Amino acid sequence: MSFSGFIVQLLNGLASASSLFLVAAGLSLIFGVTRIVNFAHGSFFMVGIYIAYTLVEKLGGSLGFWPALLLAAVAVGILGAVIEVVLLRRIYKAPELFQLLATFALVLVIKDAVLWLWGPDELLGPRAPGLSGSVMILGRQFPSYDLFLIVIGPLVLGLVWMLLTRTRFGTLVRAATQDREMVSALGVNQAWLFTAVFALGALLAGLGGALQLPREPATLEMDLNTIGAAFVVVVVGGMGSIPGAYAAALLIAEIKAICIWLGVVDVFGISVSFSKLTLVVDFLVMAVVLVWRPWGLFGRPQAPSRYVGMQEEPLRRASKTYVVAAAVFGLVLAAAPLLTADSPYTTVLMIDLLIAALFAASLHFIMGPAGMHSFGHAAYFGLGAYGAALLVRASGMPMELALVVAPLVAAIGAFVYGWFAVRLSGVYLAMLTLAFAQITWAITYQWDTFTGGSNGLTGVWPAEWLSDKRVYYWLTLALVALGVLGLRRVLFSPFGYALRAGRDSVLRADAIGIDVKRMQWVAFVIAGTAAGLAGALYAFSKGSISPESLSVGKSVDGLVMVLLGGIQTLAGPVVGAVTFTWLHDTVARNTDYWRAMLGAIILLLVLLFPQGIAGFAKQLSGRIRTRGARETAKLEEVKA
Repeated sequence: MSFSGFIVQLLNGLASASSLFLVAAGLSLIFGVTRIVNFAHGSFFMVGIYIAYTLVEKLGGSLGFWPALLLAAVAVGILGAVIEVVLLRRIYKAPELFQLLATFALVLVIKDAVLWLWGPDELLGPRAPGLSGSVMILGRQFPSYDLFLIVIGPLVLGLVWMLLTRTRFGTLVRAATQDREMVSALGVNQAWLFTAVFALGALLAGLGGALQLPREPATLEMDLNTIGAAFVVVVVGGMGSIPGAYAAALLIAEIKAICIWLGVVDVFGISVSFSKLTLVVDFLVMAVVLVWRPWGLFGRPQAPSRYVGMQEEPLRRASKTYVVAAAVFGLVLAAAPLLTADSPYTTVLMIDLLIAALFAASLHFIMGPAGMHSFGHAAYFGLGAYGAALLVRASGMPMELALVVAPLVAAIGAFVYGWFAVRLSGVYLAMLTLAFAQITWAITYQWDTFTGGSNGLTGVWPAEWLSDKRVYYWLTLALVALGVLGLRRVLFSPFGYALRAGRDSVLRADAIGIDVKRMQWVAFVIAGTAAGLAGALYAFSKGSISPESLSVGKSVDGLVMVLLGGIQTLAGPVVGAVTFTWLHDTVARNTDYWRAMLGAIILLLVLLFPQGIAGFAKQLSGRIRTRGARETAKLEEVKA
């Protein structure tokens, strides 16, 4: 740990901060004006580096390198404008979470498009002409290109600041950030303003990707890796704040650089590897900042959008017809293993569908009735899975008892995380849950002696009497049915009515004596317990568990299930879970480009059924009943 090494690492941090800022600035601009949490922004970064690679090859020579980077950024900006006009413009009045679902589908489509155009191999670009060497700093070599990146960050910050403060376009952007509907009321063409902002944001992301060409190879994993870091920077800096994005990128990049410089340090005789903290330090910073300053370092509370989508009707108890249909459906599910005896895989798939249904129902419990958006619900699923595996392996606990205790492990995690999370709202609450989930994932991923690290845990099999998959299916069906019906029962209890009252109007609920935050905290624990049960069932069904069960991808899958089915209906999460899991399995087994196919299907469903599949079915049923009632009334009038 020399002083020269410290300075060089700080300079590395500055270079990384500039690259991260370019992506985060575009994301912050897009959210500030359109209110879209653009999950596809990391895909623009990835497309930028791939296009830059192709253009550098085509143009060739030292004179063509720099124009190729600029042209790649412009191409990504045009791509962003096309996506905004063709797709996103159609769903601006949809609830914000459905916009998130659409951008997630875009991630899948763009990833497979890149795979088809450039292939699966990593592509390493050439050195930057004129900056391919290094300079001596305190006796250490430092890349010249990284010095160039250090300058680029503040330069782009200054240019964007001038654009936003010295031009009419910037004035409109800042006004739209405060109240986009009022800007439209004053006669501004809101549609083209949104298009211009989205194109500018995509251009900045593409430029950030293109500038990485001499530093790292282009890979298909860059989109998700980048979007996670960009979200953290935007939230820490404050949603919609460009200076905040740069300050946050600088803070996080420098903390990571210092962790790398410290390496392994003995603290009171215990070896602590600070370099391993780089996997999670950005999420630690985000958690601390949001707990201390809920709107980020430079942010301010966002004005609520007037576009809230379809108003949610009060929950009503199931009709007799609904109950009879559910009972018949349950009997069909119970008989499914007997009807598909010749296809053992069908039973395995049905187990996965049931577990997904319980996981989605638990997430819907806090997203729908409680009104709290969670991007990290996989934390409780993973805690339940690892809890079951560790209880059976480490303590020799019987599998049957582990199924009871494991959800309590997840409940403890939800109890701790929920205490912090319920103090926030909106996107900030969602990002704090994501931070806690990533912290849990990092601990699991690196604690080799306890959790098995990246290899996970194997040999987690159910009891002998459950060795037959059909018997395990029936156990899963019984527990999932109890879990889903239990969540439904809670929603029709006084607690459930109080929970929805707090969601619909915090001030009115508080005025009549409801402790809204405590209600939401309890809801977190209930949902975490149900998700933990799903995780425990999953661990025993697969016989092993890995850190992937706590990853961002698992949380996103849960979001997709809930939104696909419909957040405003109790049956929605079950319908969405079955639809998404079945589509994922079917499409993945029948085409190499399954992501694009799945993404296209999700986009189609979002455009056709913005209220979700179950929501559409409920709406259609209501129209049929209303029409039938009108026709009956007319017939009675005629008879009279």
